[in-house]
Amino acid sequence: MFNKKFRHRALIFCLVAVCSMLFLQGCGSKSTSSSSDGSSQNSGSKEDKAPEEDYLSKMKEFTTPDKTVSIYLNQDWSEEDLQMDCWLGAGSKKGDKAVVVMQFPKSGPNQMADSLDSVIDLFESSYQISEKADTDAPAITELDNVTASTAKMSAGGVTGDSYVVYGETDFAYYALAYIADKMKDDDIASFKASCTKFHENAPEAENNFSAEMTDTIRWFNASYAILTDLNNWDYNLFGGLPANDDSAAAVQQLLPEWWDVTDRASADETLDWILTEGHRTSFAEDMKTLEENGATPDTSSEDLISMLINDFGFDEEEAQSYAGAYAMYAEFGPEAITGWDYCRAMNLLGYYYIAGHYSEQEALDKSLEIAQTMQPLFESWDDLIDSYLRGYEYWAQGDSEERRALYEEIKTRDDNPFQIDFKMGLEKTW
Repeated sequence: MFNKKFRHRALIFCLVAVCSMLFLQGCGSKSTSSSSDGSSQNSGSKEDKAPEEDYLSKMKEFTTPDKTVSIYLNQDWSEEDLQMDCWLGAGSKKGDKAVVVMQFPKSGPNQMADSLDSVIDLFESSYQISEKADTDAPAITELDNVTASTAKMSAGGVTGDSYVVYGETDFAYYALAYIADKMKDDDIASFKASCTKFHENAPEAENNFSAEMTDTIRWFNASYAILTDLNNWDYNLFGGLPANDDSAAAVQQLLPEWWDVTDRASADETLDWILTEGHRTSFAEDMKTLEENGATPDTSSEDLISMLINDFGFDEEEAQSYAGAYAMYAEFGPEAITGWDYCRAMNLLGYYYIAGHYSEQEALDKSLEIAQTMQPLFESWDDLIDSYLRGYEYWAQGDSEERRALYEEIKTRDDNPFQIDFKMGLEKTW
């Protein structure tokens, strides 16, 4: 969950900064002379548009700093530093036109969006969008699900016209925006020609994980696959990410925010806490307190909620949450949420390895120890995940419908990690 929260904030900041910079550097000028890319300001009719080859003959290749994306733009334009290695910005000399190409990797430490729709929502929520209209999209061989729209957009107190194209590859989602003071048909035609030269050079991430991916390690990965997938990481990798410096930096940001883990000592302390106490201990204590104050398995949820509100000053939401937790306790006993703690312990070990707090050998050895402890406590993946989701509901004081639905959906995939026999013999294979 860290990635969605943290990278959403970062993405909004970057989009606002990028668009403000481009607008403030010139988009919104009042020039009425010929356009900076050589097209006539009066060539607004479709009949006057030049052939695609004519546009491309006046262009050159522009590439993102990390060399993963390139596109052809007017040869007289200048690049702009967008402070993002996978983003490209360029503008005309007069500053009345600009293009921004934004890449949103689908997984890994640079993941910033979890769907094409979320890219569109984030892009459009970053500034005032008005008069939006769907329009014809360019033919881009390397992109799937391509759509386009025109709109008025504002940043830094300046308003301009925009033509924005969205699409995706197996590696990333993309937003390609052409921004102009006054958009002409010829501008859009020129940008469509540019888009035909869009090229992705998806990187192969370095992965320093050396162990063979055996069924035992796949079993480890499956135990925390729900959270891995929620983060848009890869449950086929130990820890969910390729083991490299970029991944280490990302997880080193995650651990302090969510776990107060900053080094080896705090990593050991947190793992020890979750294995010896965890949330199952506070759960059992809370439920025991309810029983000491009159709750029994025969107490209705309505009566328990009323007691918590009237006798203990709980608000409605808190009372409902504790009533739900007591229902779990009444049915499954004090160990009702044990799966929550064990799955999170397995997840932590993956994090510790990626962050560099544990070596590969240490993380795998401890994962095997915990897996062999938890496996006999449950009959199947469904049994374990039921316990995990009950624990999530207790911790989050809410429902687990999203995670439940994701679990069921993951089981339909070709690479379903839960295909591994839950009762398999877990053994050291590294």
